[in-house]
Amino acid sequence: MKILVNQKMFELLLSGWLILAPVIFVVLFFFPAPYGRHWKNGWGAQVPSRVGWIIMELVSLLGMTWLFLTGTRSNNAVAVFFLALWLLHYGYRALLFPLTRRYTKPSMPFVIVLFGMVFNICNSFFNGFFLFHLAAPYPTVWFLDMRFILGVILFLVGFGIHTHSDHILNKLKSAQHSDYRIPYGGFFRWVSCPNYFGEIIEWTGWALATWSLAGLGFALWTVANLAPRALFHHKWYYKTFRDYPPERKALVPFLF
Repeated sequence: MKILVNQKMFELLLSGWLILAPVIFVVLFFFPAPYGRHWKNGWGAQVPSRVGWIIMELVSLLGMTWLFLTGTRSNNAVAVFFLALWLLHYGYRALLFPLTRRYTKPSMPFVIVLFGMVFNICNSFFNGFFLFHLAAPYPTVWFLDMRFILGVILFLVGFGIHTHSDHILNKLKSAQHSDYRIPYGGFFRWVSCPNYFGEIIEWTGWALATWSLAGLGFALWTVANLAPRALFHHKWYYKTFRDYPPERKALVPFLF
Protein backbone atom coordinates (compact mmCIF):
# COMPACT_ATOMS: atom_id res chain seq x y z
CA MET A 1 0.00 0.00 0.00
CA LYS A 2 1.54 3.28 -1.12
CA ILE A 3 1.51 6.26 1.24
CA LEU A 4 0.92 9.47 -0.70
CA VAL A 5 3.44 11.62 1.15
CA ASN A 6 6.54 12.85 -0.66
CA GLN A 7 9.74 14.04 1.00
CA LYS A 8 8.88 17.73 0.81
CA MET A 9 5.46 17.17 2.38
CA PHE A 10 7.00 14.95 5.07
CA GLU A 11 9.59 17.59 5.96
CA LEU A 12 6.88 20.25 6.17
CA LEU A 13 4.72 18.11 8.45
CA LEU A 14 7.69 17.17 10.62
CA SER A 15 8.71 20.82 10.96
CA GLY A 16 5.25 21.67 12.24
CA TRP A 17 5.43 18.73 14.66
CA LEU A 18 8.77 19.98 16.02
CA ILE A 19 7.46 23.53 16.41
CA LEU A 20 4.33 22.34 18.22
CA ALA A 21 6.29 20.46 20.92
CA PRO A 22 7.49 23.55 22.88
CA VAL A 23 3.99 25.05 22.66
CA ILE A 24 2.49 21.96 24.28
CA PHE A 25 5.34 21.99 26.80
CA VAL A 26 4.28 25.44 28.00
CA VAL A 27 0.56 24.67 27.96
CA LEU A 28 0.96 21.54 30.09
CA PHE A 29 2.64 23.54 32.85
CA PHE A 30 -0.76 25.18 33.38
CA PHE A 31 -3.17 22.35 32.55
CA PRO A 32 -2.19 18.87 33.74
CA ALA A 33 -3.90 16.07 31.85
CA PRO A 34 -6.89 14.94 33.99
CA TYR A 35 -6.13 11.28 34.66
CA GLY A 36 -4.52 9.35 37.50
CA ARG A 37 -3.89 11.45 40.60
CA HIS A 38 -4.86 14.59 38.67
CA TRP A 39 -8.27 13.20 37.71
CA LYS A 40 -11.06 15.77 37.54
CA ASN A 41 -14.77 15.80 36.80
CA GLY A 42 -16.16 17.58 33.78
CA TRP A 43 -14.13 15.91 31.01
CA GLY A 44 -16.99 14.00 29.43
CA ALA A 45 -17.41 10.28 28.92
CA GLN A 46 -15.17 7.91 30.83
CA VAL A 47 -13.65 4.57 29.80
CA PRO A 48 -12.04 1.89 31.99
CA SER A 49 -8.44 2.90 32.61
CA ARG A 50 -7.08 -0.48 31.49
CA VAL A 51 -8.97 -0.33 28.20
CA GLY A 52 -7.98 3.29 27.61
CA TRP A 53 -4.27 2.59 28.07
CA ILE A 54 -4.34 -0.43 25.76
CA ILE A 55 -6.17 1.44 23.00
CA MET A 56 -3.99 4.54 22.97
CA GLU A 57 -0.68 2.68 23.18
CA LEU A 58 -1.57 -0.17 20.82
CA VAL A 59 -1.96 2.18 17.85
CA SER A 60 1.75 2.97 18.03
CA LEU A 61 2.74 -0.69 18.09
CA LEU A 62 0.43 -1.53 15.18
CA GLY A 63 1.23 1.64 13.25
CA MET A 64 4.99 1.11 13.29
CA THR A 65 4.58 -2.54 12.33
CA TRP A 66 2.33 -1.59 9.41
CA LEU A 67 4.80 1.03 8.19
CA PHE A 68 7.57 -1.55 8.33
CA LEU A 69 5.57 -4.15 6.42
CA THR A 70 4.52 -1.66 3.73
CA GLY A 71 8.00 -0.17 3.42
CA THR A 72 11.06 -1.31 1.54
CA ARG A 73 13.45 -2.01 4.42
CA SER A 74 12.39 -5.50 5.50
CA ASN A 75 15.80 -6.89 4.47
CA ASN A 76 17.76 -4.12 6.19
CA ALA A 77 19.25 -5.38 9.46
CA VAL A 78 19.44 -1.94 11.07
CA ALA A 79 15.81 -1.17 10.23
CA VAL A 80 14.74 -4.51 11.70
CA PHE A 81 16.70 -3.71 14.86
CA PHE A 82 14.98 -0.32 15.19
CA LEU A 83 11.61 -2.01 14.78
CA ALA A 84 12.57 -4.46 17.55
CA LEU A 85 13.41 -1.59 19.92
CA TRP A 86 10.09 0.09 19.16
CA LEU A 87 8.15 -3.13 19.71
CA LEU A 88 10.02 -3.73 22.97
CA HIS A 89 8.81 -0.43 24.36
CA TYR A 90 5.28 -0.52 23.00
CA GLY A 91 4.81 -4.20 23.67
CA TYR A 92 5.38 -3.25 27.28
CA ARG A 93 3.30 -0.05 27.19
CA ALA A 94 0.36 -1.46 25.22
CA LEU A 95 0.10 -4.93 26.76
CA LEU A 96 2.23 -5.82 29.77
CA PHE A 97 1.88 -2.49 31.59
CA PRO A 98 -1.91 -2.04 31.35
CA LEU A 99 -2.70 -5.73 31.84
CA THR A 100 -0.64 -6.11 35.02
CA ARG A 101 -1.17 -2.66 36.52
CA ARG A 102 -3.31 -2.09 39.60
CA TYR A 103 -5.35 1.06 38.97
CA THR A 104 -6.04 3.62 41.68
CA LYS A 105 -8.52 5.36 39.39
CA PRO A 106 -10.79 2.86 37.60
CA SER A 107 -11.62 5.18 34.71
CA MET A 108 -10.15 7.95 32.58
CA PRO A 109 -11.69 10.54 30.23
CA PHE A 110 -12.20 9.25 26.71
CA VAL A 111 -10.85 12.55 25.40
CA ILE A 112 -7.47 11.70 26.97
CA VAL A 113 -7.53 8.39 25.11
CA LEU A 114 -8.18 10.28 21.87
CA PHE A 115 -5.35 12.74 22.52
CA GLY A 116 -3.05 9.82 23.29
CA MET A 117 -4.04 8.06 20.08
CA VAL A 118 -3.40 11.17 17.99
CA PHE A 119 0.00 11.63 19.57
CA ASN A 120 0.99 8.00 19.06
CA ILE A 121 -0.29 7.91 15.48
CA CYS A 122 1.71 11.03 14.60
CA ASN A 123 4.80 9.80 16.39
CA SER A 124 4.77 6.36 14.82
CA PHE A 125 4.09 7.88 11.39
CA PHE A 126 7.02 10.30 11.52
CA ASN A 127 9.47 7.71 12.80
CA GLY A 128 8.19 4.74 10.81
CA PHE A 129 7.76 6.56 7.51
CA PHE A 130 11.25 8.05 7.80
CA LEU A 131 12.94 4.78 8.76
CA PHE A 132 11.11 2.38 6.45
CA HIS A 133 9.94 4.50 3.49
CA LEU A 134 11.96 7.68 3.12
CA ALA A 135 15.51 7.42 4.47
CA ALA A 136 18.28 5.67 2.59
CA PRO A 137 18.87 2.19 4.06
CA TYR A 138 21.25 2.28 7.02
CA PRO A 139 24.46 0.40 6.12
CA THR A 140 25.40 -2.57 8.27
CA VAL A 141 28.42 -0.61 9.47
CA TRP A 142 25.95 1.64 11.34
CA PHE A 143 25.94 -1.06 14.04
CA LEU A 144 29.53 0.03 14.81
CA ASP A 145 28.86 3.77 14.78
CA MET A 146 29.26 5.38 18.21
CA ARG A 147 25.97 7.26 17.77
CA PHE A 148 24.17 3.97 17.34
CA ILE A 149 26.01 2.20 20.17
CA LEU A 150 25.55 5.02 22.67
CA GLY A 151 21.95 5.54 21.58
CA VAL A 152 21.03 1.89 22.07
CA ILE A 153 22.74 1.83 25.48
CA LEU A 154 20.73 4.90 26.54
CA PHE A 155 17.53 3.35 25.19
CA LEU A 156 17.99 0.12 27.13
CA VAL A 157 19.10 1.88 30.32
CA GLY A 158 16.10 4.19 30.10
CA PHE A 159 13.78 1.27 29.45
CA GLY A 160 15.17 -0.48 32.53
CA ILE A 161 14.68 2.59 34.74
CA HIS A 162 11.20 3.11 33.35
CA THR A 163 9.96 -0.44 33.82
CA HIS A 164 11.60 -0.92 37.23
CA SER A 165 10.01 2.31 38.48
CA ASP A 166 6.61 1.16 37.19
CA HIS A 167 7.11 -2.11 39.07
CA ILE A 168 7.83 -0.26 42.33
CA LEU A 169 4.72 1.89 41.91
CA ASN A 170 2.56 -1.12 41.11
CA LYS A 171 3.74 -3.00 44.20
CA LEU A 172 2.46 -0.16 46.39
CA LYS A 173 -1.10 -0.94 45.34
CA SER A 174 -2.96 -3.92 46.72
CA ALA A 175 -6.37 -4.88 48.06
CA GLN A 176 -5.30 -3.46 51.43
CA HIS A 177 -3.74 -0.28 50.04
CA SER A 178 -5.70 1.18 47.14
CA ASP A 179 -4.64 4.78 47.72
CA TYR A 180 -1.37 6.47 46.78
CA ARG A 181 1.66 5.99 49.02
CA ILE A 182 5.26 7.22 48.98
CA PRO A 183 7.41 5.05 46.70
CA TYR A 184 10.93 4.01 47.71
CA GLY A 185 13.73 2.16 45.97
CA GLY A 186 15.48 2.44 42.61
CA PHE A 187 15.64 5.95 41.20
CA PHE A 188 12.90 7.05 43.60
CA ARG A 189 15.84 7.70 45.89
CA TRP A 190 16.58 10.81 43.83
CA VAL A 191 13.43 11.83 41.94
CA SER A 192 9.65 11.69 42.25
CA CYS A 193 9.09 10.43 38.69
CA PRO A 194 11.88 8.07 37.63
CA ASN A 195 9.49 6.31 35.26
CA TYR A 196 9.26 9.56 33.29
CA PHE A 197 13.02 10.10 33.59
CA GLY A 198 13.57 6.65 32.12
CA GLU A 199 11.28 7.36 29.16
CA ILE A 200 13.12 10.58 28.39
CA ILE A 201 16.44 8.72 28.43
CA GLU A 202 14.94 6.03 26.19
CA TRP A 203 13.81 8.36 23.44
CA THR A 204 16.92 10.51 23.67
CA GLY A 205 18.78 7.29 22.94
CA TRP A 206 16.41 6.55 20.07
CA ALA A 207 17.06 9.99 18.56
CA LEU A 208 20.80 9.41 18.81
CA ALA A 209 20.70 5.84 17.44
CA THR A 210 18.51 6.76 14.46
CA TRP A 211 20.28 10.13 14.01
CA SER A 212 17.10 11.62 12.61
CA LEU A 213 14.86 14.65 13.04
CA ALA A 214 11.93 12.28 13.48
CA GLY A 215 13.72 10.67 16.42
CA LEU A 216 14.59 14.10 17.81
CA GLY A 217 10.92 15.03 17.55
CA PHE A 218 9.98 12.02 19.68
CA ALA A 219 12.56 13.00 22.31
CA LEU A 220 11.31 16.60 22.39
CA TRP A 221 7.67 15.53 22.65
CA THR A 222 8.54 13.13 25.46
CA VAL A 223 10.06 16.01 27.43
CA ALA A 224 7.12 18.27 26.53
CA ASN A 225 4.59 15.73 27.82
CA LEU A 226 6.39 14.38 30.86
CA ALA A 227 8.42 17.23 32.38
CA PRO A 228 5.37 19.37 33.28
CA ARG A 229 3.52 16.32 34.62
CA ALA A 230 6.53 15.33 36.70
CA LEU A 231 6.50 18.75 38.31
CA PHE A 232 2.77 18.43 39.12
CA HIS A 233 3.41 14.96 40.60
CA HIS A 234 6.28 16.33 42.67
CA LYS A 235 4.18 19.14 44.10
CA TRP A 236 1.33 16.72 44.75
CA TYR A 237 3.61 14.43 46.75
CA TYR A 238 4.82 17.29 48.96
CA LYS A 239 1.29 18.55 49.47
CA THR A 240 -0.12 15.10 50.27
CA PHE A 241 2.64 13.60 52.46
CA ARG A 242 4.23 15.59 55.28
CA ASP A 243 7.09 13.10 55.53
CA TYR A 244 7.93 13.15 51.83
CA PRO A 245 11.75 12.97 51.35
CA PRO A 246 12.93 16.59 50.95
CA GLU A 247 16.04 15.66 48.96
CA ARG A 248 14.10 14.35 45.97
CA LYS A 249 13.88 16.35 42.77
CA ALA A 250 10.92 16.15 40.39
CA LEU A 251 12.48 14.51 37.32
CA VAL A 252 16.27 14.78 36.92
CA PRO A 253 18.50 13.69 39.84
CA PHE A 254 20.11 16.62 41.66
CA LEU A 255 18.88 19.16 39.07
CA PHE A 256 15.08 19.42 38.51
